[in-house]
Amino acid sequence: MDSTEFRKRGREMVDFIADHFDNIRDRRPFPTVQPGYLQELVPEEAPQEPEKWEDVFADIERVIMPGVTNWHSPQFHAYFPTGMSYAAICADMLSDAIGCIGFTWAASPVCTELEVKMMDWLGKALKLPKEFLHCTGGQGGGVIQSTASEATLIALLGAKSNVIHKQKQLHPSWSEYKIMSKLVAYTSEQSHSSVERAALLGSIQIRHLRADDNYSLREDVLEKAIIEDKAAGRIPFFVVATLGTTSSCAFDNIKELGPVCVREGLWMHIDAAYAGSSFLCPEYRHLLDGVEHWQIPLGRRFRSLKLWFVMRLHGIKGLQEHIRNQIALAQEFKAFLLQDKRFEVVAPVTMGLVCFRVQGSNELNKCLLERLNEDGRIHLVPSQIHSMYFLRMAVCAANTESSDIAFAWNVIQEVATQLLAETDNEVNHERAHNDRQIFEMSAEG
Repeated sequence: MDSTEFRKRGREMVDFIADHFDNIRDRRPFPTVQPGYLQELVPEEAPQEPEKWEDVFADIERVIMPGVTNWHSPQFHAYFPTGMSYAAICADMLSDAIGCIGFTWAASPVCTELEVKMMDWLGKALKLPKEFLHCTGGQGGGVIQSTASEATLIALLGAKSNVIHKQKQLHPSWSEYKIMSKLVAYTSEQSHSSVERAALLGSIQIRHLRADDNYSLREDVLEKAIIEDKAAGRIPFFVVATLGTTSSCAFDNIKELGPVCVREGLWMHIDAAYAGSSFLCPEYRHLLDGVEHWQIPLGRRFRSLKLWFVMRLHGIKGLQEHIRNQIALAQEFKAFLLQDKRFEVVAPVTMGLVCFRVQGSNELNKCLLERLNEDGRIHLVPSQIHSMYFLRMAVCAANTESSDIAFAWNVIQEVATQLLAETDNEVNHERAHNDRQIFEMSAEG
């Protein structure tokens, strides 16, 4: 493909992407394919000769799209939103064209310098303390990680290296293995599984501490765990707090946890993978109060281009408006639930996530979720806190509107009504059967 053909095919791909998003409501949010569906559609070996663009392009619909989970569909309400905007797609095109690997300043000066600048833009927009900014001339700063899971792992490894160095100075005769065997990290029982995975990769013992009634980790629980571990000869060194947990979008109380970490000499890493962007809005910034760390990868893509494009083309006010709209849509769904006594909201609705369930057993709610996803008009996923099973309704797509929330609610009501009617019939049938048995036993008596 030369530059002439690239111009032509690039336009075709841009049109395909734009048409995809314009018509995404016509596609199922979740595919109907079965595992292994691609085996019959893709040859066992790569072609020896080049194929025509037209054939490859046609296979997008034939091979690829049937297996796509449409995370950007307004009917997709599972998990959490993924970042998508036309500005970001344009930035990705340019980043791929430049193709730099920014492992040093010389490897691509703009890759390093733009990332430094964008981190300061973002830090200032989030009203982070000056210690977090490159421009203050101190030791602070920030870099962009590939994923939140990677950020947690890097933070843990950094904290681990730091504490091992300190312990060797205090105990010259101790081996690194002996020190590591004593290390202990802490996180909430509500934290993401990636936190535990990071501890496993780092060969670190981690304790999952019980959250309060609002699913938040508090200082008294952390302090008690630290005292217990110190008494047992262990070395507490690291805490992962979450702002916007996966299960229910709960917030650990970092305003309480931070001083404990400072007093005890522990590093604290904050996982705000979902809720972090909302702190751009002044009315939600207080949830970040208590933040006091930054991590560095080596080789990295030119990711700061996306921030540069998005923040310039949308502006802080545009981003704030988008965040507020998403949160308002979640409140609309919550209002629907509160009007129907068959349902209950099981966690505070702070961001764009609503956790709810039908009044009844866990099995009933599992059945409801199964039927909703089999129906295919919307897609949800469940969660469970302690013994309570519930459904999660997340506002995911950037183009979600009030009509999409109303559509989802109508689907949920319709499926729930049918399920509850069947359940009532089964209960009535069983009750009638039991009554007949009792009557027959009485008659025999």
